Amino acid sequence: MINPFDDEYFMRKALEEAEKAYALDEVPIGAVIVANNVIIAKGHNLTEQLNDVTAHAEMQSITAAAENIGGKYLKKCTMYVTLEPCTMCAGALNWSQISKVVYGARDEKRGALRYEGVFHPTTEITGGVLAEECGELVKRFFKSKR
Repeated sequence: MINPFDDEYFMRKALEEAEKAYALDEVPIGAVIVANNVIIAKGHNLTEQLNDVTAHAEMQSITAAAENIGGKYLKKCTMYVTLEPCTMCAGALNWSQISKVVYGARDEKRGALRYEGVFHPTTEITGGVLAEECGELVKRFFKSKR
């Protein structure tokens, strides 16, 4: 039997969050955090809305997940995020001890994977899930700004 709750399924949920950011004229990044095939947190960029440079999708969803589970450690959780996390978000994910991060598109300019040891040593990283769709949304956003 095929598991309907695979990486693509949850990345599509993260893309729905990114679309919410796009509608708010925010950089369209979305994230969801999953535990036991259940979404326990959602987030999208809110840096403009909140006038807060730290209000990235990842940070929003980390805070929501910690509140949901009643603790700061996100062990046995997976984050799905439409763009490779930046170093700030990777640092927060490191401190949360999240088990897995799945991202869509690479961020060649600001992505944390350029640096060794930014993520927690036990965190599994998977990239490229729906990369084209995730990347196209960001490209469309910035093209509309030029």
